[in-house]
Amino acid sequence: MKFGIALGRLNPAFFLQCTIEAERLGYESVWLPEHLVFPVEMSRSPHPGEDVPPVPPTTPAFDCFAYLSFLAGSTERIRLGSHVYNLGLRHPFVAARAIQTLDIVSGGRAEIGIGASWLEEEWTATGLDFSTRGRRVDEALEVCKRLWSEPVIEHHGEFFDFAAVAFEPKPVQRPWPPLLIGGESAAALRRAARAGDGWIGMSHTLATAPGQLERLRKLRADSGRAGEPFEVCLGGPVESRDDVARWEELGVTRLVVSPWTRSKDAVDGLRRFADLVSLDGD
Repeated sequence: MKFGIALGRLNPAFFLQCTIEAERLGYESVWLPEHLVFPVEMSRSPHPGEDVPPVPPTTPAFDCFAYLSFLAGSTERIRLGSHVYNLGLRHPFVAARAIQTLDIVSGGRAEIGIGASWLEEEWTATGLDFSTRGRRVDEALEVCKRLWSEPVIEHHGEFFDFAAVAFEPKPVQRPWPPLLIGGESAAALRRAARAGDGWIGMSHTLATAPGQLERLRKLRADSGRAGEPFEVCLGGPVESRDDVARWEELGVTRLVVSPWTRSKDAVDGLRRFADLVSLDGD
């Protein structure tokens, strides 16, 4: 089992300190959420069954890959992930360049969680049609993959249209950094099964996760991908080593945790959790 930490559950003043300590303790990754903008009036929620936004519009937000690149400069081993990047809000040239840059400056440590977004008002503010978000993400993802892996590409699609372009340098990780598709909806699971190197879900329990994981396994089989390597990453409680074994039995390969209640206690929480699950740090 790999363990990542959820930077989004920290005051940003603690991002760097906790990332450095997480690397020292043996955590595998850190994960940074992102939004382009928070409209003052918001609706919906990324959590199934809820319709109230989980964050206020004044929540601090950053350019995800710029901040992860900054963290890369103070670390050597820990992987750096987006949880999740709203790909559909960007032109694929912009997204592909930002991701390529993070992967290069980190020496191949980028982990790319992407999603189709839940916040309709954010799409409205950028002048984009929320109802097209799924198709737009699918097309942007296709273009990014080609930019990262082909010497010259041209594309003529529903949302993006351009003559032949070159895109250099390529990412360190080939053919591209791991692409984990985020979301809990049926459409998100289908996208992960069809086009992702993995799935990154919301917080789950040992009781709620099996249903989603079984749906994902069936979708992967239907897509002819049952035998391919596939990451399963989500948040979930761990009270003992037995819990870790139970998550592994379900097929989870990475847990993103936040073992603290207040940001000022995060370092101590990281240390206690590392002892609990026997992480092998410095």
